[in-house]
Amino acid sequence: MNPQALERLLTNVRAGSLSVEAAIQQLRTLPFEDLGFASVDHHRSLRQGFPEVIFCQGKTPVQVRAIAKALLKHHRPLLATRATRQVATIIKRLDRRAVYHDEARVVSIRDPKRPLLGHVLVITAGTVDIPVAEEARVTAEVMGSRVETIYDVGVAGIHRLLERQSRLLQARVVVVVAGMDGVLPSVVGGLVPCPVVAVPTSQGYGASFGGLAALLTMLNSCAAGVGVMNIDNGFGAGCLAHRINTLAGC
Repeated sequence: MNPQALERLLTNVRAGSLSVEAAIQQLRTLPFEDLGFASVDHHRSLRQGFPEVIFCQGKTPVQVRAIAKALLKHHRPLLATRATRQVATIIKRLDRRAVYHDEARVVSIRDPKRPLLGHVLVITAGTVDIPVAEEARVTAEVMGSRVETIYDVGVAGIHRLLERQSRLLQARVVVVVAGMDGVLPSVVGGLVPCPVVAVPTSQGYGASFGGLAALLTMLNSCAAGVGVMNIDNGFGAGCLAHRINTLAGC
């Protein structure tokens, strides 16, 4: 929304010709900034509680820089996923507070004054699943959730998970990241009363079909309360876990 349109909106509210509720509804749908190659949604934080996230994969460094610059004019925090070190350097030049999370391939700017709320627990079946889990962890933390992790507790050695069962029961939502056979979310789903967000990864031998086998296993889970993300979608899992975690207002 340009300054003239915003001025008209506020003038109408003051004059009583437009209700506050109607003005808020307009503000929920506008504005966006047209960069030619991208339309930056500046009101996503008003509608969804968090600014637009930059998906860097497939974008040129010049495009990422332009989008990040447009967002940083109006918003903190910032999240850029599937980012390379080159992209991280570019964003750091725009804001020195930017942090590059190497394993997660995420660039983040988090408000240090904002307290982390609730309790999200991120679990992996194997060490090879950690990059996707880290994407989920960083996402949920930057959005405002308190996150803990338990890594490498897959079903090949289920005692490793059972030893930490008390930690599972303390969580408000659990993200379970697994490749290979993808069984771990079903196991966790049978142990906890909270929602489980399952994330299949593309890790595994040939018959795993790049994560498809794990995805189908998770979709066919017999444990109740298990929702499934797309293959390697750590960001989506972190975002969903944060929203579930903060539903009760923490």
